[in-house]
Amino acid sequence: MNIYVGVDLGGTAIKTGLCDEEGRLVASSEGPTETELGTERVIGNIVAYVRKLVQESPYEWDQVAGIGAGIPGFMDAETGYVYHSANLPLAGVPLRSLLEEKLGKPVAIGNDANAAALGEAWSGAAKGVPVSVMYTLGTGVGGGIVIDGKVLVGATGMAGELGHMTVVPDLEAIHCGCGKMGCLETVSSATGIVRMAEDAVKRGDKTMLADLKKITAKDVFDAARAGDETALRIIRRAAHYLAKSMAAVALVVNPNRFVIGGGVSRAGDLLLDPVREEFRKLAQERAQEGVDIVAAALGNDAGMIGAAALCRMR
Repeated sequence: MNIYVGVDLGGTAIKTGLCDEEGRLVASSEGPTETELGTERVIGNIVAYVRKLVQESPYEWDQVAGIGAGIPGFMDAETGYVYHSANLPLAGVPLRSLLEEKLGKPVAIGNDANAAALGEAWSGAAKGVPVSVMYTLGTGVGGGIVIDGKVLVGATGMAGELGHMTVVPDLEAIHCGCGKMGCLETVSSATGIVRMAEDAVKRGDKTMLADLKKITAKDVFDAARAGDETALRIIRRAAHYLAKSMAAVALVVNPNRFVIGGGVSRAGDLLLDPVREEFRKLAQERAQEGVDIVAAALGNDAGMIGAAALCRMR
């Protein structure tokens, strides 16, 4: 039986997982990235963690059919060259060829959000769905589009960068970290939700959030559950712009399903219900026909499973 290794590469930790042919995670481990020690150490750690995972599993190295790595940043998925990776010393690195040389196995690399979307399509909330679009709502907003089991990458690898769709009107827009104005990421990420809450407190809005020294996105959702009107308004605003972007994506991709993942998605129906309501208002009738909006199923494992799928589904 073939097995596939998935590497979820983050600035703090490297998570590695073994998947079977059905996309089931059969073993996993985690180790420090050690970015402060430079490029060679990070690559060396990837190699060491992959070999150790397989060695400690019930499987043999000969059963490894390939290795995939999901990386935050911009890269050429075909050549495996990394152009930019936030918080990782990999810019200008031909990562795929280096890993293939050191591991002696086929390697595929891709954006981490694309990997998560592929993981959900392989064995998660979008399994068996022909066209799915995933949003990952965390510190930023990532995305991935999967059509017939393959990630849509685009001409320069920018397909699925949903967090940088311009959705906020000019009079309300603020600068995004990407340098543009009015991106979805500025309002529907955990960072955006916290910013809106802090702005409300500064304005003197009546809210229980004013009693907190440091506000988190979880605090905003907890306050909303307790009936705090300011927190509810913030969540409705985040949901409105998320749904607005979905309405546009629905006209371009016409998916069967939207999957919402990332830390913010743990709010569940408190977020998803207003997103569904706004999507029905904003999307063209034919574009929303048969479309459902669901929470991701794989949690923190999506990146590893999807990275393994990057290699399997090449």
